[in-house]
Amino acid sequence: MAPVIKQQDDLLLNLYIQPKASRDQIVGVHGEELKIAITAPPVDGKANAHLIKYLSKAFKVPKGDINILKGEQGRHKQVKVISPRVIPENISSQL
Repeated sequence: MAPVIKQQDDLLLNLYIQPKASRDQIVGVHGEELKIAITAPPVDGKANAHLIKYLSKAFKVPKGDINILKGEQGRHKQVKVISPRVIPENISSQL
């Protein structure tokens, strides 16, 4: 499965999350997933909330347009971005 899949106007991202990183960044491809490092710890949903906030800024969409479809409790996640206004360069290269 590809790390980034385009579905009409939406994007489906298969992610590997690295919590408690030194900074927020899209690291690159990690196997069949896109690796994203975030600074939040994986406690009480903080990492998921931080991931949604980070992705909403990266894609310039409201936080409500970022949906975690699979993997809320783990590092491997499937996330849907509804109608992204901007696609970061390191993600657009995966399309």
